[in-house]
Amino acid sequence: MIITTTMNVEGHDVKEYKGIVFGEVVEGRNFLKDFMSGIRDVIGGRSGSYENSLMKARQAALDEMADRAQKIGANAVIGVSVQYNTLGQDGGMLMVTCTGTAVVI
Repeated sequence: MIITTTMNVEGHDVKEYKGIVFGEVVEGRNFLKDFMSGIRDVIGGRSGSYENSLMKARQAALDEMADRAQKIGANAVIGVSVQYNTLGQDGGMLMVTCTGTAVVI
């Protein structure tokens, strides 16, 4: 499955548009990660645990979007965008959403 942020795939023509596809992941924050992140904020440095969680959530959302595209007969997703939002009363949940157009090339 080809996934791209561009509106075309170089060297390929879009033969059929299948529709808009989404991938969504909602991840709760973890007390231990929050605690360790707070320590890093005080002493400096990057928060590897949050970066790792964000990377996994983003990949899961992209994989979900690709699976949905494949189920409707597409072999590529073009025009992909990724959004990040916090949810919940205290912003304790992270939502990653991927959106794109499923196509046959």
